[in-house]
Amino acid sequence: MNQLDIEGAAGLSVRGARQVPGATQAYDKLVDDGVAAKLVDKDPTLWGPAAEAESKIRLGWVDTHRRGRELLPQLAELRKELTARGLDHVVLAGMGGSSLAPEVITATLGKELTILDTTDPHQIRRALGDRLSRTVVVVASKSGSTVETDSHRRAYLAAFEEAGLDDIGGRFVVVTDPGSPFEGTAREMGAHVVLADPEVGGRYSALTAFGLVPSALAGVDVAELLDQADEFHASLAGDTGNPALALGAALGAAALSGRDKVALISDGTGIIGLGDWAEQLLAESTGKEGRGILPVVVETPTSPGAIGSDVLTVTYGGALGPDAVPGAGVDPHLSVNGPLGAQFLAWEFATAIAGRVIGINPFDQPNVAESKENTNRILDSGLPSASPSFVDGAIEVYGTGSSLAEAVHHMLSAAEPGGYVAVMAYLDRFGDAAVAEVRSLLAAQTGRAVTFGWGPRFLHSTGQYHKGGPQEGAFLQITGAVTDDSPVPGKPYTFGELIAAQAGGDRQALSGRHRPLLHLHLTDRKAGIAQLLEALRKG
Repeated sequence: MNQLDIEGAAGLSVRGARQVPGATQAYDKLVDDGVAAKLVDKDPTLWGPAAEAESKIRLGWVDTHRRGRELLPQLAELRKELTARGLDHVVLAGMGGSSLAPEVITATLGKELTILDTTDPHQIRRALGDRLSRTVVVVASKSGSTVETDSHRRAYLAAFEEAGLDDIGGRFVVVTDPGSPFEGTAREMGAHVVLADPEVGGRYSALTAFGLVPSALAGVDVAELLDQADEFHASLAGDTGNPALALGAALGAAALSGRDKVALISDGTGIIGLGDWAEQLLAESTGKEGRGILPVVVETPTSPGAIGSDVLTVTYGGALGPDAVPGAGVDPHLSVNGPLGAQFLAWEFATAIAGRVIGINPFDQPNVAESKENTNRILDSGLPSASPSFVDGAIEVYGTGSSLAEAVHHMLSAAEPGGYVAVMAYLDRFGDAAVAEVRSLLAAQTGRAVTFGWGPRFLHSTGQYHKGGPQEGAFLQITGAVTDDSPVPGKPYTFGELIAAQAGGDRQALSGRHRPLLHLHLTDRKAGIAQLLEALRKG
């Protein structure tokens, strides 16, 4: 990498952007069109007439960090009140944009936050059994209609009541949009209510109440994040010294020139989990109309999938000295380094810019509702009956072949040339964490871009790309037997039935697009994961 090819502002640097084929031309065109200044001014016409109405109500993220300061006194007082009551275990019930940023913030800054972004009954039961009397639950949802977060709220409400705890409503903090149905529900519960910026979509909400409230209650000095973003904001309107503009031009140009997969890799310099947050931002913002940028979160710079002829390799971190190697072991196309508050704003700005370059609306998510609607139909009528093609040890195989290895090979061989493989695990992301190794094993075996998502949370992230992006994916869905189910209070189904319906709904959405799909059901989770990993290691 040419060390002189660096765009920097407010402690954040982007290296390598000008070396991406087509990026300089894209950058110059953006400058000629005055795009950076127009975006800072929240011009909704930047993405074309069809996107204007949506853009007009979704550009608050550009300066929401300034309005976020108004929350600081309320958050300080709320934390003081909760701590005085002994409520020092913070649980965040949220999906997608409501949970990913707080997870990055607290992990990076060394604060404990329990994230509940699943409907897996084992993971939920474990959370409910952890320090219940000391728990405050932050329920984060713009409307309150998200089935996962509503189910979490119901489960904790019932658990608090069963434990005979006092002031149950006061053990909840609800983050929602002003005037949403959820605001009314929260006030009826007697919950603490913090209203978010209504002109910011979920995946752009890192520096709104959705990111700030759980992080502050967990003990993070969120004012520092806002300071970092504010300092970086001064660079956004410029035609030079604008790293976010350079990043966006490079992402868009790479996608147009054939590098439409972006490997997101931590360089180990102090930011934890930013790739998972950026994955949602990029996939849900750009994956539509048969186009898009597919983010691939890669474990380390030397893991399989970090490089490839169709991959833009991007490393990120908190800081790099002038003589440091940006890729920590590989030579990335781009490296993005700087403080976390600036990172959030830089990636949001760059994603909006990339959307203009590739010609899509970065603020809608037209295909997200499809799997939700399928899920609701299944909950109403039940899962369609299906028998496995065959059983191999602890795995029921719904696919083509006579062995597990043969079924996996058939799925992989059916993938499009230049396409990708998506692993979708509807399991417990802590108890069943070992299954994540499937990603690197498949990437090493195939040389393809391979993504890994925990269901159902990826439905709020890469799920949009799967349906709306280029139809070139092959899909491996992994589900598991439920041995300790729990009812969803007030609903005619259990958490086990809910997650099965979500997996079934997603299968229907993918099958309806005639995509290669292999479904593996683990009749014994631990044994099934071990068996699958062993089969993949043998190739």
